[in-house]
Amino acid sequence: MGVLMVIVGVFVMVLCMCTAVLRWNEMRYRKKGLPPGTMGWPVFGETTEFLKQGPNFMKNQRARYGSFFKSHILGCPTVVSMDPELNRYILMNEAKGLVPGYPQSMLDILGKCNIAAVHGSTHKQMRGALLALISPTMIRQQLLPKIDEFMRAFLSNWDNQVINIQNRTKEMAFLSSLKQIASAESSSVAQQFMPEFFKLVLGTLSLPIDLPGTNYRRGFQARQNILKILGQLIEKRGDSEESHKDMLGYLMRNDDNNRHKLSDDEIIDQIITILYSGYETVSTTSMMAVKYLHDHPTVLEELR
Repeated sequence: MGVLMVIVGVFVMVLCMCTAVLRWNEMRYRKKGLPPGTMGWPVFGETTEFLKQGPNFMKNQRARYGSFFKSHILGCPTVVSMDPELNRYILMNEAKGLVPGYPQSMLDILGKCNIAAVHGSTHKQMRGALLALISPTMIRQQLLPKIDEFMRAFLSNWDNQVINIQNRTKEMAFLSSLKQIASAESSSVAQQFMPEFFKLVLGTLSLPIDLPGTNYRRGFQARQNILKILGQLIEKRGDSEESHKDMLGYLMRNDDNNRHKLSDDEIIDQIITILYSGYETVSTTSMMAVKYLHDHPTVLEELR
């Protein structure tokens, strides 16, 4: 009986402490002008729920608090807007007092020179270099023919097989982007590069806690390995006089006086950013397109 009372007492005490900690964290961020929402635990916030529930986390919060609410995810206080008009206003006024913010884990792992981490004139130079890679002429003459060629080869041996569409679309998004970046070397570096890149992506979507075994530590180590792979590739190309018509070749060019000359570190961070920004969006959209076209054969027939 005495042991049971002790267990109950400990349970009640822990429950009271947890309630107090949660209440204290809510009070810290109860400032005038902030939207409604919950902040969860100190440091961890609502990261666990965010990662576990995925898109449903945002849907549930919107159902409770509306399209504009606060939270605490990936190690930092966050205000989430799911209002199209407000989002449009923010994007249109980015240079007028609004500075984009990203989770610390993402900034650390993607690099200090990536376009998400720089502001002002440096951001303008980086953006100019990246936009030149996707100009209408570049898309028509370089990107689309390579994507078409790659996709025909990638899909050529899928007949009469059971396909894990989630894994294959992730692989497709990565390999397609890598071929656009370094067409000649993509096949030779892909097997070494791909597992490191997948660990890097997981690291950016984690709490910035640098301890052994954490996704953040593994992601940061993966970044170091990727830096070596890309550094060797840039060094090899620098020693060669061969001209390459791909994204890396364009970023390394120094014959355009009107364009900001990127350093090797800047080039590497832009390559990582290009791969990262197209990876989740393309793979997830492709996977869901396959699913919904399978579920709606009349739509598939209409497309055909």
